[in-house]
Amino acid sequence: MLAAPSRPYTVLLAEDDPGDALLIEEAFLVRGFGQDVHIVGDGVEAMAYLRDPARRKPDLIILDLNMPRMDGRETLSAIKGDPELRSIPAVVLTTSDAPDDVAAIYELHANAYVCKPRELDDFLGAVHAIDDFFLDLIRRARR
Repeated sequence: MLAAPSRPYTVLLAEDDPGDALLIEEAFLVRGFGQDVHIVGDGVEAMAYLRDPARRKPDLIILDLNMPRMDGRETLSAIKGDPELRSIPAVVLTTSDAPDDVAAIYELHANAYVCKPRELDDFLGAVHAIDDFFLDLIRRARR
């Protein structure tokens, strides 16, 4: 049985694969009500969203590693280098399990690195685990 979120939250998803974006969004939305998942196709769009003063900052950022224009590495570096954004948890969710990618992402201060599972149930389970940990279990300072 799926748990309902303990509070409403906002997720910014930067993912250039429409199929993966849809699966990730559905995995969050199936958990209950109160979620707002905003999808952008690359890091340029993610940074525009994050720096828009009219938008509330998200509770969680999920980044694909390999995106056009501004990839996950560049986006993560920009997020963690910005005092207004660095406290937002950022999870890299990608197909790469290359040790160099993992090491580089943690050096950029990612909060987690998750490899996209190939099987649908495992993929959904990974997204639910991210949801459970970052949006329900841990407590963060309110901005």
